Amino acid sequence: MPQNIFHSKIEEALLLAGDTVKKVNIEVNVRGGGMNGQAEAVRLAIAKALAVFDKKLHTQYLEYDRVFTVADVRRKETHKPNCQGKARAKRQKSYR
Repeated sequence: MPQNIFHSKIEEALLLAGDTVKKVNIEVNVRGGGMNGQAEAVRLAIAKALAVFDKKLHTQYLEYDRVFTVADVRRKETHKPNCQGKARAKRQKSYR
């Protein structure tokens, strides 16, 4: 994916904030994950910080898109003992 798509994800939170962005300095460090995950993490961090700074922004972000203020809680499922490969894979049973 081109770099512009990731930049536009981050800019979306800044554009909705309007003049509030001019009042703060923003510096974000991210580690791990892919480029898309990092872009969404930066967008979430900026939106949450700006919502704390200006309370009106919180409702504005919720009306536009709930993803701006709520993190995605899905995680990779851990492997279980005696499993082959995937987390929910079971051994095949032979009946004959």
